[in-house]
Amino acid sequence: MKLKAIKFFSPEENVSKTKVVEKAAPLPTGYISNSGKLVFPASALRDLGIDPESTQFKIGTQEGKRKIKSVYLVPAASSDQTFSFEKSGRGHVIPLAVILKKGNVNFESEKLIFKISTFDFDQTTKGYELVIETEAPKPEYTGKPRGRKPKAAVDAE
Repeated sequence: MKLKAIKFFSPEENVSKTKVVEKAAPLPTGYISNSGKLVFPASALRDLGIDPESTQFKIGTQEGKRKIKSVYLVPAASSDQTFSFEKSGRGHVIPLAVILKKGNVNFESEKLIFKISTFDFDQTTKGYELVIETEAPKPEYTGKPRGRKPKAAVDAE
């Protein structure tokens, strides 16, 4: 028998290589009440590291746009140009009804939510962008029915 070149395997080669994909943490969310207030749940403020009792914000939108799609909150020192949080239920709110109405945001008839992301305003200041979306209805369940089968209706006459 003629000797051939044999490739030998190591035990490490026999281990399947599955990639572990880490899910990105979901962005904190809040909603716009039907009275025009930005509602921040306590958990969202905690996740962002915002102290609602002492933090004040300059609030703005993208210049030159007719409809507001994003609201920008930039922490600022206390002045007459800043907005502060108000306590409401279990969360905190910033009333912005007039500004949202001028920006063609239909908060009275639609349920609107916003996702909060951070951006660098300048080298030292971290701002927050609130992207406004309509709340999508829950998709209809199309899977297999679970549980016991419904009994056939027996008509006793």
